[in-house]
Amino acid sequence: MKYLIWFLRVLLFLVLLGFAIKNTDPVAVRFYLGGEWEAPLVFVLLVAFVVGAAAGIAASLGVVFRKRREMAGLRKELRARSTEQPR
Repeated sequence: MKYLIWFLRVLLFLVLLGFAIKNTDPVAVRFYLGGEWEAPLVFVLLVAFVVGAAAGIAASLGVVFRKRREMAGLRKELRARSTEQPR
């Protein structure tokens, strides 16, 4: 199983490397107010992917922290109930 996972990782790396090599042409990304950024296409795609992933993670952080607080409160309540003496 380990070898299969490593094979798939190497295969994915080689596919992405081939994609990067084929897409090195410079592209211009134009912003509002006349701003412009010129970079290789593969770099622009990588930046867009990283920004999207970071935005997704940032959007889910509120839910994650809220659930952690809720779990901490429930654990505290459970500990308090387990230390109570039965009546």
